[in-house]
Amino acid sequence: MSELTSGAPAFAAQGDWARAPLSRFLSLNVEVVDVDPEKTYPTVGVLNRGRGLLYREPMAGSATAYKQLNRIGPDVLVYSRLKAFEGAITVTPNDLPESFASQEFPTFALTSGADANFFRILTTMQNMWDALQEVSKGMGGRRERVKPADLLNIVMDIPPLPIQRWIVKIVRAVDEQIAALDNEAEAAMRVRDGLLGEFTAVAPSGTKPLGALCAAIGSGPSWAAKDESSVPSEGAWTVVKITNTKPNGSFDLSELAYVKGLPARTRVIGPTTLVMIRTNGNRTRIGNVYLPPEEVYGAAVSAFQFILDATDVQTRDYLYLVLRSPRVQNKMSGAASGSTGLGNLAARWLKTLNIPWPDAEVRKVQVETVKAVDAKIAAIRAEVDCLRSVRGALLSGILNRTIDIEPAELGV
Repeated sequence: MSELTSGAPAFAAQGDWARAPLSRFLSLNVEVVDVDPEKTYPTVGVLNRGRGLLYREPMAGSATAYKQLNRIGPDVLVYSRLKAFEGAITVTPNDLPESFASQEFPTFALTSGADANFFRILTTMQNMWDALQEVSKGMGGRRERVKPADLLNIVMDIPPLPIQRWIVKIVRAVDEQIAALDNEAEAAMRVRDGLLGEFTAVAPSGTKPLGALCAAIGSGPSWAAKDESSVPSEGAWTVVKITNTKPNGSFDLSELAYVKGLPARTRVIGPTTLVMIRTNGNRTRIGNVYLPPEEVYGAAVSAFQFILDATDVQTRDYLYLVLRSPRVQNKMSGAASGSTGLGNLAARWLKTLNIPWPDAEVRKVQVETVKAVDAKIAAIRAEVDCLRSVRGALLSGILNRTIDIEPAELGV
């Protein structure tokens, strides 16, 4: 869908679509302002992979070395010259209040043949990121800043305005359904957190220390990044890292790592195991607990994580309930040592953490209740993942023109 042109802009019509450089649809339109030490400037950056703007804290003019800033307005295309190769490009929201960025963020006005919402979608596409990667290549594989002229010289297949708007309408409908499902999942999570809070209040029958409910609690071994491989090999251990354990409580097995030479005494994940984050720069992540899927049984964890081996599966399931409750999560985050940088949760403290311990039948009912809500949340997330895949495939097919659009059906 894209290519580069280094000479005069070439244009070739293919039906109603235009195969042309982006200069046909964008024009450099940078508004530079002098920094006033007496003023405060709301500033933004651009997230990678077309994820939109990064809203920063307002910056006092007296606190910056910048002499000038770029004004960032609504419905303009903006990108990071330095991080363009990571897909740091977007079209700003149409209701963006006055904002500013450094001169590393050039802005472009859209021509009358370009719909802002369509180009916002275009910045989320892999082929746009690939084209930016291509123009950012320097000598010896070094990444170079992407100049505005480089962006404008990228050639892409762009549909006529009515089809742009039709694509926006289709994608918006899918996005609205995804947003509705996300809201449904968040509501279910609030219900679950409420149940966890209710269930983890001190039981009439008292509490037990976590150490008494686990056969072992300990962190994984250390290894260097250079020791990791992305493919399994003979003698290599499968390892689960913090990147495999997501903030939403899910396990991501798409990118496992493999390491050779770990100590023979290394603890591994098994049927009674929970995995917990031990060390992190984000305090709210410390103490996050995960129920590992069977696919990672036998895998090790990193030194930044704990393995908690419960005495049996029923105890593991109940501990998974208790340790996820907001009250217990806050307690663990607050107990982490270190005032700056990485926080660390001590195994000794963790073993003394009191766990509510009601009668066995009560524990069973509580676990089954929370499992039912978890299953609902998982089903919603699976539907969202499916919709996102469909959205991506549909959009790619339309823009690559492997999915035909009948102009008569669109009123074009």
